[in-house]
Amino acid sequence: MTPAARAQAAIELLDEIVRAARESGAAADTLIARYFKTRRYAGARDRRAVRDLVYRAIRRAGEIPASGRAALIGLVADDPALAASFDGSAHGPAPIEHSEPASPAGVAPGWLMRRLAGSLAESEFAALLERAPLDLRVNRLKATCEDVLALLPEARRTPLAPHGIRLPEGTNVESLAAWAEGLIEVQDEGSQIVVRAARAAAGMTVIDLCAGAGGKSLALAAEMAGEGRLIACDADRTRLSRLAPRAVRAGAAVETRLLDANREEAALHDLHAQADVVLVDAPCSGIGTWRRNPEARWRLTPQRIDRLVALQAHILDVAAPLVRPGGHLVHIVCSLLDEEGAGQVAAFLARHPGWRADPDPVPEGRRHGAGRRLTPAHDGTDGFFVARLQRPC
Repeated sequence: MTPAARAQAAIELLDEIVRAARESGAAADTLIARYFKTRRYAGARDRRAVRDLVYRAIRRAGEIPASGRAALIGLVADDPALAASFDGSAHGPAPIEHSEPASPAGVAPGWLMRRLAGSLAESEFAALLERAPLDLRVNRLKATCEDVLALLPEARRTPLAPHGIRLPEGTNVESLAAWAEGLIEVQDEGSQIVVRAARAAAGMTVIDLCAGAGGKSLALAAEMAGEGRLIACDADRTRLSRLAPRAVRAGAAVETRLLDANREEAALHDLHAQADVVLVDAPCSGIGTWRRNPEARWRLTPQRIDRLVALQAHILDVAAPLVRPGGHLVHIVCSLLDEEGAGQVAAFLARHPGWRADPDPVPEGRRHGAGRRLTPAHDGTDGFFVARLQRPC
């Protein structure tokens, strides 16, 4: 592909991504994969170049762009080679008109920036859109960090997570023998850290109430060393179905339980007051994951955040009775909004007299309200809030 053809491909993809953001469609990485699946003529170098253009344009545009062309034009002032690719050639974009607007630069939509300003220092904003590293968790059911580092000489230990390693960006993890053998799982360093707030151990009964595809469930299984009872629950059948093959590969024993979103209490009745730990990795705005999914900020609305906050409160109230007296409830969100993190926990404690918060659920990050917060700027991880709450005896 010529540079002009790459620019045109980026515009076409950006148009699809903008449309999907407006209509709650597929994520950018899914759309990019689909696009190139039907364009076999594009080589690996072409795909990387187009993908880089697309994500550069997404990261730059705080507001949802008017079009893919407007998003890409936003890059040309700092990229003369890209500007030259708007040459009107057969497979390239038309020349840029003198008065043609570019998408405004920014971190996020204005309403969201104002909301974030109440929860996060302005010095933290830019790091939310930096590129994330490729982090993996070593599966201690099968290997040690030393074992994996010997197999992957290009890997390095992560700075904070004790069982984390980092690979060069672009590594095809699923092509590695270490992945096929279940020695490693892709998991951001921050995610590895916050799941340790559960302090899961052999012989415990642990419930992962919003398990999704099971990334944190597998981390909990490793902490439990294969001993005890681990129940992974979710209301999304498709996501939960991905856990079983992952657990087999990891050598982890995990029960799964599909929940009816309208009847969780009935589906969990037999587990009331049985769990040493209930982990709630709650559905949230995902602001802490913008380094990986920068277009996600275009999908948020004030109404959606309000609905998520209400859902989080409901899930915490469903989780509380499952905890045995003296046991713990761990609240995790990959968000940096206080209403999803510290504010959510404060509201829970007000509704549930006698419960108390551990001020240091994990040693990493900074104290924030009744928990800890990790941020890209301060910790180099995805953004997370975690709190560890104890039920009265």
